[in-house]
Formats: sequence, structure tokens, C-alpha cells
Amino acid sequence: MDITFFLNRGMDAPLYLQLYQYFKENIHKGRIQKGMKLPSKRHLASQLSISQTTVERAYEQLAAEGYIVSKPRSGWFADYEESDFPDIPTACTGSIHPEPIENKQLIDFYYGNVDSARFPFSSWRKCMVNVLDRFGPELFHPGHVLGELELRTLITEHLYHSRSVRCLPEQVIIGAGNPVLMQILCKMFAPGSSIGFEDPGYPRTRKIFELNSMKVLPIPVDKEGIYIEKLQEDQPSLVYVTPSHQFPLGTVMSMNRRTQLLKWAAENESYIIEDDYEGEFRYSSLPVPSLQGQDLHNSVIYMGTFSKSLLPSLRISYMILPKPLIEKGREITSLYKQTVSCHSQLTLTEFIKCGEWQRHTNKMRKLYQRKRGILLEAIQSELGRNVKIRGENSGLHLMLDVYSAYLEKELIEKAEEHGVNIYPASPFYQTQPPASTIFLGFTGISEELIREGIGKLRAAWGL
Repeated sequence: MDITFFLNRGMDAPLYLQLYQYFKENIHKGRIQKGMKLPSKRHLASQLSISQTTVERAYEQLAAEGYIVSKPRSGWFADYEESDFPDIPTACTGSIHPEPIENKQLIDFYYGNVDSARFPFSSWRKCMVNVLDRFGPELFHPGHVLGELELRTLITEHLYHSRSVRCLPEQVIIGAGNPVLMQILCKMFAPGSSIGFEDPGYPRTRKIFELNSMKVLPIPVDKEGIYIEKLQEDQPSLVYVTPSHQFPLGTVMSMNRRTQLLKWAAENESYIIEDDYEGEFRYSSLPVPSLQGQDLHNSVIYMGTFSKSLLPSLRISYMILPKPLIEKGREITSLYKQTVSCHSQLTLTEFIKCGEWQRHTNKMRKLYQRKRGILLEAIQSELGRNVKIRGENSGLHLMLDVYSAYLEKELIEKAEEHGVNIYPASPFYQTQPPASTIFLGFTGISEELIREGIGKLRAAWGL
């Protein structure tokens, strides 16, 4: 396979990133089909007059995101399912869960991205090789159904120091992303069980509960967190909360509300699902201890992920069960076996032990804080009093209430006409969605494009 591609050596973007974008775009457009062999590193380096290291970094990025796979002694091949990369329409009010829009001509403020160009691929690759050398043929065997013990132990140690979570390795279940762990969790409770769900809240998680025949009860939230009075009225068997950074509002649950919630759960023998999905990224205040760390009655199911601090495509998350659910959790998990490969788990273990994960997380926290500052400055400069910002003190996105004559759908359409993708807030609400509120993610977009994009929004909305 020969390719004709112009590498712009005058651009700020690294050559490997330009090459990665070329292959990714052609895979999405169907020009590189599943099973097609890519040029060898040596051949492509010679053809484009670049180093083999440049080609290798581009291929490793594509492999990490699930686009290609390396076959021993054969080379690199496109390896994806068409259903993984559907044509994605412009986000609108009626969608259940807005997805990033694949259009390279648009400035995309998608809130689910990370800055993957900063991922330390060479360090990750070194850890992968070390694991292969250390374990060899052992990696061919299925791993422990709960996950590799060494990784589960490291997770318990990290969470104790960083989030005040108290648990043992046997309470930890590793899974290929939170949706898989949510599926396992749903099977631990009887069909028709009621669950209180923050309103607004994450629509994909809500849909998983609904598909598992759970009765989802919308529970409103305010600046302190979920309404305890509504929980007392509805009496659900479970309640799902995001207390460290409420999704999508960005508020932090107050200590008083946390105490009330834990007391309610203990008195009613209900369980709290604490989703700490962005626990590493706070910018304006000290971290608040987890609900799990304050729980004295085994009422909290704690969930976390490496998707935000590493790469979403690695698909490594974890769930910590309270002691009364351990036996049931092990029984259900054994039916799924282990959804994350031993090699990936042990590579992450090595990555954590050598300090690379903490270094990378610290670096990304500083980078995202800088991008956040640029975004806030641009909004203040370009949009001023025409918008209200919400949720800017933590996490990887913020919300904008836009004061204009346009409604949500019109705001999105006008933005696209001016070359900017933004996303609706309404899918996150079960009741009373806002009329003109949009989402802006800032982690997967360059600092220059952040400024340019906000300027385009001012022009698009006539502010």
C-alpha cells in the first residue's frame, strides 16, 4: 500500500500527529477498510522522508485508539468494526448522548476528549515490553475474574491516600469501562429495583439502568448536591451520584449534604453509587474526601476510571463493592470472566509502579488548568455578560447559559455554520431541560483553537 500525503513541516503540529490524523480520517471515511495492510514503518519512512520513529508514534497512537493492530511478522493492519465509527449527525436536542462530530474543518469543543497527543507512548511501550519479558506465556491464560491482584492492590493504596477510600483488594473489580461495570452492578439487584438518579445526570448511565429493567427516579440537585427530601419521599433501593464533580453542573456536594445522604442510606438500607469519574482534576480547591471514606455502614459502591487520566480507548475502570456485596459481585463477575486483558492490566500496573502515571496525571492537570484559564478568559473577553458560566472549578468541561434570542438547537446550528461544534445540555435532563444551555469541553482542543472558537461563537450568535 502506497500513500500520497503531504506532510506540512511548517505547521506547529508534529509530523507523527499529521500522519496519525491522515490515517484516522481515511479509516472513518472508509478509504482504509478493515483488514487492509498498512505500509511498513521502513517503507513509509522512506516514502515520506521521515524517521521510522515518527511512523512508529503515529501507528502506536492509532493502535491505542483501536484503529489498527500489529500482527507478529506480518505488519500493521486496519482492525475495527464499522459499528465503532458510525456517521455521526450534528448533535441536537433529541439525542440520548451527544457524540463528537467527525469533521476536521470544524473546531470541536467535545467534552469527552482528552489531549491524547501528550500521552507518554514511549513509556507505555516500555512498560508493555517489560510485562512481556517478565510474564511471557503466562499472559496467554485468563486472568483473575476480579482483575490482576497487583493492580487491585495498587488501586486500593492510591485511593486511600488520594480520596480517603478504605477497601481491600478483594472488594475491587476491574472492568473494560464504567458501562461494563454498571452492567455487572445491575445484575446484583432484582429487576424493577428503583434507583434515584441525579437530574440532570449522565444520560448513557441512565440508559444502562433503564435497559436493565431498573426504575429510574429523577432526583433534582442544587448547589449543595442531591435533594435528600426527594429521596426520603421516593425511597429508592439505590441512588446514583457524582459528588466530587456533579455531572453536568460541576458542583461539589457539600459536607452537610454528604452527611445527610449517608445517614439516609444507612437508615433505609439503601446503596449509594458514587461515580468519581474525574477525581484527579480539580483546579480551585482542595479535593473533598470520598463518600466511601466517610461511610460507616457499608452503604457506598465506589466507581472510578483511568479513561480521563490516561486514554479513554484503554478501557480500564474499577468498582469497589461494600463488604455485604462482595460474594454476590464475585458470582456475577465470574459470568463475564475478565473484560480487560491481563497484558493491559499488568502494563498499567508497571506504569503506576514506576511513577509514570502520577507524573502524567500531574502534567495533564497543569495543562488542563492552563486550557481552562484560556477558555474562561476568551469567554469573558468575547461573550462577557451575554453568558453565564457553570462548573468551571473542576472536571474537563463547563456549561454556558447563553442569553440570546436563539434556543439550544439554533445556537448549535449557528455555531456549526461558523465552523464550531458545540453540544446540547438538554439530553442530560429528565425533567425541565434548559432552553439555551450548551456544553464546552476544553481538553481535546489546542489553546489556539480555543480562542479562535470562542471568537467564532460571538460572531455566530451576534453577541
